[in-house]
Amino acid sequence: MRIAIVFFSATNNTRSMAEVIRERLEFEGAEATLCDVTSPAARAKGIDFGAYDAAVFGAPVHSLRAPKVMRDWLGTLDGNKMKCAMFFTYGGFTVHPAHYSTARILEKRHFIVVSSAEFPGKHTFNVGGWKAFTDRPDKREHALAEDFVRATLRRFSGVDGDMVSGFEQGAFNDDQLDEFEGFRFKVITELPSRNGAECCQCGMCEKLCPTGAMDCASGTVDSSACIACLGCVAVCPEGNLKINSTEQSWQMKLTMGKTTVEKLNSQVGKLYL
Repeated sequence: MRIAIVFFSATNNTRSMAEVIRERLEFEGAEATLCDVTSPAARAKGIDFGAYDAAVFGAPVHSLRAPKVMRDWLGTLDGNKMKCAMFFTYGGFTVHPAHYSTARILEKRHFIVVSSAEFPGKHTFNVGGWKAFTDRPDKREHALAEDFVRATLRRFSGVDGDMVSGFEQGAFNDDQLDEFEGFRFKVITELPSRNGAECCQCGMCEKLCPTGAMDCASGTVDSSACIACLGCVAVCPEGNLKINSTEQSWQMKLTMGKTTVEKLNSQVGKLYL
């Protein structure tokens, strides 16, 4: 069975789980291909789904959903009744309605969603001072991925004819969810910048920016295009790209979530079958 693992990953959490899933699929005898659609060029190039028997879609959770650029791209696909699975990486707080939202897009584009999973991963805002899932994904997520792959392959092959259903829709409508996406900029008040510092001009920040917002030469971003994924900060080999401190908002987030660092980091992932 030929399977495309299609993923968006700005800071490597989702990529790392995509690689684990690929290894497990191949261990089980499938032929799996990683398809990274993080960059605008990759999304523009597209994927020939006719070359595959099934697909697995992966994304981080940004403000309760998959990133908007990923959602928009998924909305251009034609699944042609292909079976697919989903997985998400998240930084320790609210996950839903990411599963429901993404499944709704895929089903409208004629994919058949058979399973889903969520895996803890270090939060994007950790680069500014948060301490959410600092060492995740780890062996717990890898073990859960094994279960996810086995169950998903049974559904892809038809051995298990069930389909996943009943994703949590959440209490918010689409307009409210759209508004929530702006909340990232209440935490990230200073967008990535070199602040005039010299750098080696490797260009990785600009090449990997999922919206084309980063300009390597100036070391600044287009604020109208930046989604505060902080992939540029994470990939900079010299650590020259900086944002504001997020330490104060971290304490506020813990208080609002009525949780502690220990309780938050004890969370484990979940399968949806």
